[in-house]
Amino acid sequence: MHPGQGQQQPGPYGQQPSYQPYPPQQPYQQPYPQQPPYQQPYPPQQPAHNPYQQQPYPPQVPEQRLGEGRVRVDPNLTPGQRELVVKIQQKAKFLAYGFVLGIPLTFGGAHYGITRAPIGFAGTAVGLAMVAVGVLALLQMQALKRQLRLVTADAWRSPAAHLPGARKAATQAAYVNGLLVLLSFGAAGYLLVKGAGWGAYGNSFGFGALMLAAGIPFGMGLAAATTIPQLLQVIPAGAKVGRSLYSIIFVLATTVTGEGIKGGTLPPILIGGTTLLVCGGAMAVLGKAVKRMRGEPN
Repeated sequence: MHPGQGQQQPGPYGQQPSYQPYPPQQPYQQPYPQQPPYQQPYPPQQPAHNPYQQQPYPPQVPEQRLGEGRVRVDPNLTPGQRELVVKIQQKAKFLAYGFVLGIPLTFGGAHYGITRAPIGFAGTAVGLAMVAVGVLALLQMQALKRQLRLVTADAWRSPAAHLPGARKAATQAAYVNGLLVLLSFGAAGYLLVKGAGWGAYGNSFGFGALMLAAGIPFGMGLAAATTIPQLLQVIPAGAKVGRSLYSIIFVLATTVTGEGIKGGTLPPILIGGTTLLVCGGAMAVLGKAVKRMRGEPN
């Protein structure tokens, strides 16, 4: 054995300890488990309610005044239907102004121009212009009504049209609206005949007023006549229009009856009371007809 092999030789300072290398260091481990992210113990507070803060409200529907009453839009309409109905009501104002002012000026001016002086024909020209405005509004209303028909179920043939009850109700409504046509045309003729006794034909202003008075029931008769073909096709809208027209006569009959009771005169009471009964019964029949044509129970 050679020296220096197999044994560790002592150094000059005695036996030297042998050094072992350090074990590889382990990655640092956190002594405590990792905390979850901070969570807010309470839900975020909502801002305090401000009673003066403006809240979103549905758009207000304009009102129309009819005598002492008010005409409101049906709250059950959809937004699209409501918008079209409001536009129709706005056009109805121009229609009313055009005919209510134009008809007396047209006929009264013509009467004055023939019987008194040619200057009356100037009033006729103005009246014809206003009637033209009313006709234009009427045409625009018809276009809007056609649009409303596309989004209104009652303006189409009833889904229950195949049922005998719905067809019977439509036929009854057609007869009731036919009675309205006869009554309206009869009222227009009655006014034209009575105008002779009132002296309306000898007075330009009275003649114009008489033509306007006779034109109102005549127009209602035309409107009622247009509903009869609809009812024969079992379209509920025809009954609803007839019911609205009867309600106008009902209001007028109420006024006549009230004046007769106040004055103590029998004929207005009898005429107004009879008209109230007829109109009330017709409105009840038409209301039931609408439900039966829709397939709803009465």
